[in-house]
Amino acid sequence: MAHSPALLQGYLELSRAMKRAAVPRPLGEKISPALQEWIACELCLAAHTAAARAVGLSGTDIALAREGTATDAREAALITYAVRVLTEPDSLRDTDLAELRGHGWSDRVLADVIGLVALNQLTGSFNLVAGLNPAEPSSGAA
Repeated sequence: MAHSPALLQGYLELSRAMKRAAVPRPLGEKISPALQEWIACELCLAAHTAAARAVGLSGTDIALAREGTATDAREAALITYAVRVLTEPDSLRDTDLAELRGHGWSDRVLADVIGLVALNQLTGSFNLVAGLNPAEPSSGAA
């Protein structure tokens, strides 16, 4: 990103801003793997898997997140919404948003999820175009 000061600045500002999102961090770390499964950025998946573990998510939570769901119906609805924002935003209707509000999600959370989608799309796309992959395990001694 250093080749584009505008992109780097935008990424850093969006990244900092999303730390103030109303989406709880553990739930954000369920949303990101669901998105990265669609984007197919292995580096992002590895980073978000580590972050999910760091915030206390179980292996089951992480596996379900990668499938775009969760054991909690309220969280599953929000994860599904995030994936739809990424994959088919024009399919979302007022009834879909009303259903999410019925689960107790505020308009701020719904907007913040769009920000999380944008941040994941940006990082995933950049990493894929740049050919960045998770580090290969070394064969030498640590």
